Amino acid sequence: MIAAITVLAIVGMSTSWMVAETTQGNGEAINVAGSLRMQSWRMASLYQRILHDPNPTHRSDLQQAIQRFETDLAADSILSVLPTDETTPLKQVYRQVESGWQQRIKPDLIPLLTTSTTTSADAALLDAIPQFVAHINDLVKQIEEATEAKILVLRVILGVAVIGTILAVILSIYLVNNIFVTPLKGLLGLTDQIRQGNLAVRTDLAGEDEIGQLGRAFDLMAEDLSKLYQDLEARVEQKTAELTRSNRSLDLLYRSITRLHGIAPDRDVFHNVLKDAEAVLGLGNGTICLKEDNDQQGDVVATTSSDGKSPLCQRANSCAECHDPHAARMDTLPDGRQILRMPLTDAEKRYGMLAVDVPANTTAERWQVQLLEALSRHIGVTIASEQRSEQHRRVSLLEERAVIARELHDSLAQSLAYMKIQVSRLRTAVKNPADVTEVTAALEELREGLNSSYQQLRELLSTFRLRMEDDDLGMALAQTTTEFAERGNLPITLEVSLGNLNLTPNEEIHLLQIVREALSNTLKHAHASQTWVSLQRQDDNNSLQLRIEDDGAGIQKTANLHHYGMAIMDERARALHGILQYLPRAGGGTCVQLDFTPKTRIAHAA
Repeated sequence: MIAAITVLAIVGMSTSWMVAETTQGNGEAINVAGSLRMQSWRMASLYQRILHDPNPTHRSDLQQAIQRFETDLAADSILSVLPTDETTPLKQVYRQVESGWQQRIKPDLIPLLTTSTTTSADAALLDAIPQFVAHINDLVKQIEEATEAKILVLRVILGVAVIGTILAVILSIYLVNNIFVTPLKGLLGLTDQIRQGNLAVRTDLAGEDEIGQLGRAFDLMAEDLSKLYQDLEARVEQKTAELTRSNRSLDLLYRSITRLHGIAPDRDVFHNVLKDAEAVLGLGNGTICLKEDNDQQGDVVATTSSDGKSPLCQRANSCAECHDPHAARMDTLPDGRQILRMPLTDAEKRYGMLAVDVPANTTAERWQVQLLEALSRHIGVTIASEQRSEQHRRVSLLEERAVIARELHDSLAQSLAYMKIQVSRLRTAVKNPADVTEVTAALEELREGLNSSYQQLRELLSTFRLRMEDDDLGMALAQTTTEFAERGNLPITLEVSLGNLNLTPNEEIHLLQIVREALSNTLKHAHASQTWVSLQRQDDNNSLQLRIEDDGAGIQKTANLHHYGMAIMDERARALHGILQYLPRAGGGTCVQLDFTPKTRIAHAA
């Protein structure tokens, strides 16, 4: 039915399109043919004017009218509607109009274009015009009738297509209702009965079509449902037991993860994990023994045996025999019992073994093995994490000690060395009692050195305390600027913009110490009224620029050799592989500028 409707639609639309194509241009042809009547009467009017007034203008108008008439008579719009058959009325009328123009009207008009002499033919021309116009009217009427005939054909075609489509649709609805809808309604009624619990219902649909196949499928479905319903309770009990077991397994993993990852695991934690696993799995005693590849002797850190001794150690001849497998393995003992062994590993190395006794005449199920594998992986990851944390703590401690040693070497060690020189100088001066001036000078420099060392010690303690209280460099710089602003009653403006650059602890210490040394010099020597501290990331090469500016007196050279501030800042800049510059500030004052690239960016670029 769909194919029939489609064919009717295609045939109707195609035929209508072809008829419409043949009708196209008929309206223009009617208009052009109708205009020939007006042109004929206009030529007759011009003809009479020339007879009474032989004006060249009238002759020119007449000549243009003749040319236009001939052009419209042979126009494409008129020729396109003419049939090829010469016997048709439309073609015969057109030939009459054409012959009347060529043989009667035009020959009488042409002489008048050159002379104004009136002849008897001139009067006959005026009498011939009405008959000629009558032929043109007949031509227009024939074109209109041909157009209406085509439109009538188009209407007939469309009417037939619509009626055929309606009949096909009615037949389709009838067939769909009898072949499809009615059987489906019956199936829906049977479905309701099955929903109410009547699994004995069957259909009476037969045949090899889709409805018949659906009926047979429905019968098979009802039969299968009846079979499934019979053992539904057993299946529900089985699924309930599986869900309960899964829930207990998840609870075991959750409690084990909580115990293992909450605090640093010890023997008690491992023992509690084994007890929980033994209660959930329903197998024998469990044992956790740690032994790395390079160790000769293993360490039993936990066991659930009643006597506190691992059954493995009582049966195995050596630790290598127990720790040999690198994957899960089941070993059978002479008394029929089995031992399930799981390696404790992570992605990098092996740390030991988890072993569980399986009683005789008992088989470890798949879910028990999978649960033990998951538990062993968690234990291995926990051990690895704890070892890595301990290693990180050691590395951090060593780095912190190295930073403290370097800070003491860069500040107090040099000051103490300078004071040692001054003590030697004082000892030499004391031997000569007459040289009081030398003794006084040495004592004064020694006093200044002690004061400077004490000040450096206080600044170092403040720096270490600041770094231990907060790991953020921006906060440490804020606290430092606040400290120096309060100490010297000096407004200090801080601007920090690191972007996504990360600094190592050593780099942060050097930056913080350079800022503190520069601010200390500003308070002591600059006599400034405003200070600016800026740490900005440079977008061009991912480097950092540190600027400490003041509006004070500027840098002035001094002869006091124990002032190591600038030397220490230069050394810290070299440690950062940066460039430290002391520049005059525009408008007066000093600018300490440090440009360097953090190690993280250097490593990334490499």
